[in-house]
Amino acid sequence: MLSWDQTPSLAPSLEPMRCCRAWVEIDLAALRHNISQFRHLLPNSTQLMAVVKADAYGHGAVTVAQTALQSGATWLGVATVPEGIELRAAGVQAPILVMGAVNSPEEMQAIAHWRLQPTLVSPKQALVFADTLGRLAAARPVQVHLKIDTGMSRLGFPWAEAVDFVRFVRQLPHLKIDSLYSHLATADDPDPTVMQQQQQRFATAIENLRREYLLPARLHLANTAATLADPTLHYDQVRVGLGLYGLYPAPHLGHRIALQPVMQIKARITHLKEVPAGTGISYGHQYRCDRPIQLAVVGIGYADGVPRVLSNRLQVIVKGRLAQQVGAITMDQLMVDVSGIPRLQEGDVVTLLGRDGPHSISPDDWATMANTISWEILCGFKHRLPRIAIEQPLPTSTVVQC
Repeated sequence: MLSWDQTPSLAPSLEPMRCCRAWVEIDLAALRHNISQFRHLLPNSTQLMAVVKADAYGHGAVTVAQTALQSGATWLGVATVPEGIELRAAGVQAPILVMGAVNSPEEMQAIAHWRLQPTLVSPKQALVFADTLGRLAAARPVQVHLKIDTGMSRLGFPWAEAVDFVRFVRQLPHLKIDSLYSHLATADDPDPTVMQQQQQRFATAIENLRREYLLPARLHLANTAATLADPTLHYDQVRVGLGLYGLYPAPHLGHRIALQPVMQIKARITHLKEVPAGTGISYGHQYRCDRPIQLAVVGIGYADGVPRVLSNRLQVIVKGRLAQQVGAITMDQLMVDVSGIPRLQEGDVVTLLGRDGPHSISPDDWATMANTISWEILCGFKHRLPRIAIEQPLPTSTVVQC
């Protein structure tokens, strides 16, 4: 008798199993809507860069990039060279800015090969780039973007020395300066003092460069928060990350445009049981029933991106009704008190993030409970959760049946 590994053609396909346990649902219509909202906020002369680093904040970089470009974005922003290569390998042809600092010749060679556009933050880095490209006998110069530090104290050359930096890079072979940019540290703060100080430093650097006839053709400063906060920060381009995915960087910025969440997290009930009063649930018996309950075991856990710190605090939505998560969240599963929710069965869908009926749960809700930020929540969902791209959220009772 042949075993399954000796007859691969008889082995069960993995495809129907992709959503049998848990998945991330990506609403492409919401993504298009959000891009349209930002485009209407910007003058025609200001381009929109869709920031798709960190796998598009956990949403799936290739799908998000393709949809964003079809919907009005003209540039893409990534953090690393491999992130840019992934997009190029998928056939994306738009300009891609690598926003992280690249120092190794191997990465610089890859940038030239894949037509990525690097960020330069120091003369030393620029020299290594020019030398590496010279040894490659590059047929065309690499478009580079110079970053100055106006107050973020992360990447960037000192803003007061921008003239020296631009002049130095301009005389190097194989490099062509495309833009000058900086990054704001407090654009989501209701108090604009620090942001205005950074903008003034950026403006001073621009004026100094203009006097020396060294000003690059493109200037950009605004992230999502700054794009929403102040039109004078838009310049030639804005870099929109969080807002692309339907979230606001801060509550006071929510009135400018109407965004729609792009991500929903769904999982299935894998087991139902009746639990007597006094029973301890999950590791450490952090929760003990004070009454008999119906308990649902749901196939998602902290290894998928549900923070364990939310144990006994998390609520989920089951058949349009809120239900309390109970006991310690485990690596692959969590438990929910579903008492009083009728006609449940194994395979029913639980919404952890998103909307079902009158209720919705957002990454901001989780972030508040976990004492973190929504960016971290979005980026925390692991790749064993498949990303399912849809045009509109499907009814919970029918979504992606296995």
